[in-house]
This record gives sequence, structure tokens and C-alpha cells, in this order.
Amino acid sequence: MKKTVLITAFLSLLFSCKSETRKNKIEVTYPTTARVDTVDNYFGTEVKDPYRWLEDDRSKETEAWVEAQNRVTFDYLNTIPFRNDLKQRLEDLWNYEKLGAPFKEGGYTYFYKNDGLQDQYVVYRKKDEGEAEVFLDPNTFSEDGTTSLAGLSFTKDGSLAAYLISEGGSDWRKAIVIDTETKQVVEDTLTDIKFSGISWKGNEGFYYSSYDKPEGSELSAKTDQHKVYFHRLGTPQKEDRLVYGGRPGEKHRYVGASVTEDQRYLVLSASVSTSGNKLFIQDLEDPNGMLVPIVNDTESDNYIIENVGTRLYIVTNRNAPNKKVVTVDVSDPSPENWEDLIPEKENVLSPSTGGGYFFANYMVDAISKVFQYDYEGNLVREVKLPGVGSAGGFGGKKEEKEFYFSFTNYIVPGSSFKYDVETGAYEPYWTPDIDFNPGDYESNQVFFTSKDGTKIPMIITHKKGLQRTGKNPTILYGYGGFNISLTPSFSIVNAVWLEQGGVYAVPNLRGGGEYGKEWHKAGIKTKKQNVFDDFIAAAEFLIDEGYTSSDYLAIRGGSNGGLLVGATMTQRPDLMKVALPAVGVLDMLRYHTFTAGAGWAYDYGTSEDSKEMFEYLKGYSPLHNVREGVNYPATLITTGDHDDRVVPAHSFKFAAELQSKQAGDNPVLIRIETNAGHGAGTPVSKTIDQYADIFGFTLYNMGFDRLPNQAVVKKFKD
Repeated sequence: MKKTVLITAFLSLLFSCKSETRKNKIEVTYPTTARVDTVDNYFGTEVKDPYRWLEDDRSKETEAWVEAQNRVTFDYLNTIPFRNDLKQRLEDLWNYEKLGAPFKEGGYTYFYKNDGLQDQYVVYRKKDEGEAEVFLDPNTFSEDGTTSLAGLSFTKDGSLAAYLISEGGSDWRKAIVIDTETKQVVEDTLTDIKFSGISWKGNEGFYYSSYDKPEGSELSAKTDQHKVYFHRLGTPQKEDRLVYGGRPGEKHRYVGASVTEDQRYLVLSASVSTSGNKLFIQDLEDPNGMLVPIVNDTESDNYIIENVGTRLYIVTNRNAPNKKVVTVDVSDPSPENWEDLIPEKENVLSPSTGGGYFFANYMVDAISKVFQYDYEGNLVREVKLPGVGSAGGFGGKKEEKEFYFSFTNYIVPGSSFKYDVETGAYEPYWTPDIDFNPGDYESNQVFFTSKDGTKIPMIITHKKGLQRTGKNPTILYGYGGFNISLTPSFSIVNAVWLEQGGVYAVPNLRGGGEYGKEWHKAGIKTKKQNVFDDFIAAAEFLIDEGYTSSDYLAIRGGSNGGLLVGATMTQRPDLMKVALPAVGVLDMLRYHTFTAGAGWAYDYGTSEDSKEMFEYLKGYSPLHNVREGVNYPATLITTGDHDDRVVPAHSFKFAAELQSKQAGDNPVLIRIETNAGHGAGTPVSKTIDQYADIFGFTLYNMGFDRLPNQAVVKKFKD
């Protein structure tokens, strides 16, 4: 199939910015995507799935299709006249030293650092005031930077460390144990670890989680029986002891174990889905100790944040949608014996501990407010933050009386501060030296009304003095699911967008966690349309208020946010000029058949649940709602060939469907990153390339023939 897309030749455009019509066109031939006769039957309804073959990530046919699609996509992207300017500016702005907050293990102080454009952060350490040395350099793990450090855990005495690595962005991990003094590997590498941390029991060994290796492709085959193992140091992995999981009649998709700071207890959490968990505890000092249930149902989210001897401190949303901290003795820890320590308040609580205190971080309309409490539940003080934005950290070991916290918002690069737990005083520890002036920009929160009358907050960020002409290039970014909150944070890539006169808008949609469990539940299953309605209302607000117009609006989101973009663009293709779904959940009838996707059923429901649920999912599933004869927005779908969280088949099938039915001249392209997964651990170099392409595609399809703020380009070229 041939589609004419508007790609303009370089030289004729040097003196124009936004042209109303482009005379030079290039024909792009989309790769031919074969159709098969696969038909599924759901409660008597037949549903065709002509691109089912693209689900086989190991086939030569899929590999050839990926190569062909990438050729078309990169031929297009490389034609954008200012793509290299964007890449250069991203590199220029990215190239500053980044420093993580230090932490103590054994006789060393450790910290993460990136010199600027290193693909992966390096772990350094030092003794007292001595010189820092490299402890682990993930940039040496692979030649192309695609093997990343995915976790690091020390024994209590700091003499041993186990670190996890991810290869090509996969969620499957390997664990390597080293002697911290010599940095020498002490035993064979452990493999096939997934959705897991490492928690040491003394120097004897550690707990980790994994699934049985699936039949078929390890990147796409279903994995839904999670298990916890104990690995005894110096023994083969095949002898690791099964601690929990795999019992007859039980299926837990997410199981994790950790040892308390005092090494007294093993705490284990078991979940069927991404919401709700059982909670168990075991006394490790008792040779005959068994796992004792604290919560034996999955109706609430619960975890142990601290213990003092036999006194447990538990964070829960059980009968408290905004969360609270309760306390109970381990001798009889069931919920009927819980006592409130920090009661539920009107704002959502995210607590931490350090220096013998609790730090209650509340979200107030997605903005942080932090309060310090003692272990009796008495308020010590409110921590007056450096500004309006997001605070993180506020955590450390009990004996440490100083630790660090971070602060950021959409225009203030993340900085860290050293905090004194007794006085409440803090001082800057590290402030980035970056070529970006926050004083030139403003970030304001507004509230708009969704379709059903619900008030939704949104933070809009742009240059000061922005004229609301309706012609400002705007990215509307959203997520709206899994109780996840979008709070203000600085992004280098978004800073480049803002420099170009762009508007960046982030609404806090239902389905997220910004207003607690009830806000989350208002955007799940048969209420999922609320999320899309909220996003559509956000776009209409930006247009009505003159920030932008449909010709200058792009919508963007990743993972569940990719679903959000896919559903919005198929329901309202007239609303935006550009759609940017990233690693999206796009086939809502089959998502639960891949990897750990069945665990997302709390938010989505599945097509197997009931006829009503099937019809609801089919009614908004992006893949199943692409229609013939519709002019869809310019679309750049992005995914990774090693994404085993949301398998790339979602994106492959959606791209094929859009390409076959697109009625207008707007391009429909898919950019498939090789040796990349769901996002975590992606090398800096690949990230810069990706965003140069995303922003280049966006601006170019809004009609720009050169960067809107050419002064910025000149600045870094000079």
C-alpha cells in the first residue's frame, strides 16, 4: 500500500518556519503486512485477528517485518531537517554531572554518578574523606551499553553484595555476588530472576523471586506463578529452597520477600494482581518458625515499614483509602488488633523511615507535603520544603541521624539536600550545573471539568509570557491507571521541548493514585472510559483556553499511558495532530495471555471474565477500533524488541491495522528499538536518539520546517 506523506526537501525550507502547504512530497510505501484467517470466539461473537502471526517474536517473518518497518520509519525520520539539531541540543543539555544521594554500607559510603553522557550510572565508593573509587561500572557490562544494573543489595555488615543485571532491557535478571573488599565474584551467576529484589539473611544467603521458565518465548509467553526462593551462598541455584509459591490451588503472580533491618523477621507479600496483597511474617530466630499470616486476603494493600523488637509498623489502605500507619505486636498481628499510629487523612500518604522517625509524605493535589513523626505517633514538625513540587527520599537506617532527600518539579532540576533528623535543618548537598534557567519558565496548576462533572487537576508548564494564540506546540501527557501518581518532576527531554516554545501539560486522571484508592477505582474495569474522558477533557481545555489547537496538539503516554493514547486517538481522531503511543497495551482482548499480563486484570478485567466485560473491552480496545476511511493523526508508535512487560506485538498489530486503514496523508510509523525493553535501563545514547525522533516527528507534522526557537539552536552551535 502506498501513502503520500508530507516530507519536505531540505534546501527549499531553510528560510521558513511553519508552512501552510508543502509542495514537495515523497511517497512512502508501507511494508506489506500479511493477513491470516485467525478468528476468536468470545461468548458467541467472532473477532478476527488478522495479524496474530506478529505475536511470534521468534519467527523469521516477524523479524523481517520489524526490519522493513524500521527502514521506512528511519528513512522518514532522517529526512526531518532539524532532527540533528534536536539531537545535538539534547546531548548538549544532557551533558552535566549527575550525582545520587550517598548511602553507607559497611565501612564505605557509596553513591551513583554519571559524568554526563555515560549510557549507565556508575557506582562509586569511598572511606571517610578518602578518594572515591569505582565500585561497579555498568558501562563495561556490554559493548553497546544495553546491559544495565537493575538492583544492588548489601549484607548488613557490608562485606558482600549481590547485584542484578538486565540484558537488552528484559525483565529477566541475572544475579552476581561479589566480595565488596576485593570486588571479586564469589560464586556462579544466578539466572532467570524476575520482578524481584535481593534481600540478605546475614551472610548466609538471600531471598529472591522468579517464575518457572515459560514454554515458548521467554519474552512473550505467559508467566503467572511467582515464587520466592532462598539461595544459600556457595550452593548451586538448582538447590535453592522454595519458600513460597506453587501450592496446589493457589496462584500468586507477584510474590516478594524481605528481611527486616534488625535481621529478626522475614516479611513476605503475595498478590494475585497489581492491587491487593496477602502479608506474612516469619521469626528467623526460631528454628521451627513458620510463615504467620498478618493479612490473609487480597482486599487491601499492606506492607511492614518498620519494627522495634516485636512491635510491627504497617502501612495499609485497609478501611483507609488514603493509607495510614498502624502498629501491632507480632504475637497476634491480625487486622482486628491493629492500632492507628498515623491515622488516615484527607490526602494520600506515602511514608518512609530514617534516624528513628517516620516521615509522612502526603500528596496534596499531586504536590508533596512532608511531616515528621516519632515512633509514638507524635508530630515532631512539618518539613518546610524548598518549593512547590515533589520530594522524595527521607529514608535511612535507624542509627543514622543525617540522611538525604530530593526535590524537583517540572522546571526545577532535581537537587538533593542533607537533613538533620533531630533539628529538622537541611542544607543543599548537590545541585546540578545545567544549561537551563528555571526562571524563564512557569508551571501552574489548573482544574478542569470532565464529561461527568468530575474536577481534574492539571499542571501546565511553558515559557513565561506565553501568548495564548492557539498555535503553541503542545504535548499532553497522561497515564491514568494502576494507582500510579504523576507528580511534578524535571525532565531533560521536556526541557528541550519547553525551550522550543512548547507547552507541556500533565493531568492527574482517574485510575491514578493522586487521590487515593477511590480515585484509582473510578478508572478501572467498566469505569475505564472515565480515564479517556478525562484526557479528552484536558485536551479540550487546552484548546478552549487558547494554549493550543488541534493542529498543534500531540498526545503522549507509555505502557498503560500507551493504551490511553491509543483509545483517545481512535475515539477522537479529530482532536489532535500527533499521537505518540509508547510501549502501549493496545490489544485489550489478549493482553492477559502474554507474560505477567494476567496480573493487570484488577485494572482492566479480561475478555474471558464475562460477556459484559468482553464487550466493554472490545468497545475501547485501540486495536479493535481502527476504522476504515478515517483520517487518523500523524502517529509514531514506539516499542522495544525486548519488551517483556508489554510485549511489542501490541504495537506491531496496532501499526499494521492503522497503516491498512489510514485514509489521510498523515504518516503512521512504528519505531522499534533493538535490544531495548519497557524503558528501564535504556542507554542514554538510545534515549537521546529516540527523543530527537519523537520531537522531530511531532514538530514536523505540526508544520514546522525548522525548530520554533532557532535562537536556542544558534546558541549551542556557537
